[in-house]
Amino acid sequence: MIPKDPIMLLSYINMKLRDFYDDLDDLCEDLDIDRNEVEDKLATIESHYNKERNQFV
Repeated sequence: MIPKDPIMLLSYINMKLRDFYDDLDDLCEDLDIDRNEVEDKLATIESHYNKERNQFV
């Protein structure tokens, strides 16, 4: 289960991307979560996925 709070979700997703996944698609597929849902939730705190950095900024 992923965090529902956007700030906690940001921390969780960025940690997973940093430590375990090459990109957001790999993470979403492995954890069986919807990429659009993650991106929409993080957009509410003005954080967007940066592919080159492989993190939400």
